[in-house]
Amino acid sequence: MGLEEKLPNGILLTGVEKLVNWTRKASLFPATFGLACCAIEMMTTGAPRYDLGRFGMEVFRASPRQADLMIVAGRVTQKMAPVLRQIYDQMAEPKWVIAMGVCASSGGMFNNYAVVQGVDHIVPVDMYLPGCPPRPEMLIDAILKLHAKIMDEPMGPVRAGERLGVRTDLVPSSVRYGRNGVVHGQRPPSDAQLAASASAVESDAWKAVRP
Repeated sequence: MGLEEKLPNGILLTGVEKLVNWTRKASLFPATFGLACCAIEMMTTGAPRYDLGRFGMEVFRASPRQADLMIVAGRVTQKMAPVLRQIYDQMAEPKWVIAMGVCASSGGMFNNYAVVQGVDHIVPVDMYLPGCPPRPEMLIDAILKLHAKIMDEPMGPVRAGERLGVRTDLVPSSVRYGRNGVVHGQRPPSDAQLAASASAVESDAWKAVRP
């Protein structure tokens, strides 16, 4: 016995938080931000064979002000980094980021001074997707996992903190290389930190090639 049994058909009980998160995860608008070969797989995911329209995501927006999901598909160079950050800042809140492919997640085989070793140096990343390039099925799986994460996101003070820059538990690529400890709730790095990171990566690359 419960209140649900006394309600007429078509009426469901839920919390405001769950309802808002359900509408958000069911209507994500990805931004068109393809950088390399992973973008071809992202385009394939939006084609009829895989049909992202099943998840309310068939509309890729060319304007960042109409998008709330950035799929970084490919490697990010140092010159592209400020452009990526600018587009991210122009996106509507709340917003999420998927690092698609190993190049976007950690630099991949492009371990040199010209390529950012992980897009999490530039923007907060909500979902990392491995592969070179990952298949459309893998991207759909990452999107579904992001949907589940959105359903569990709290609102109120936590959401206000996210707007100030404290979004996710970031794991910078420097942590994956074992140079530092894990940092939680970190803000996106400044230009000075990006320059220092690029210098450190370049120095490590020279150490690797020199006898």
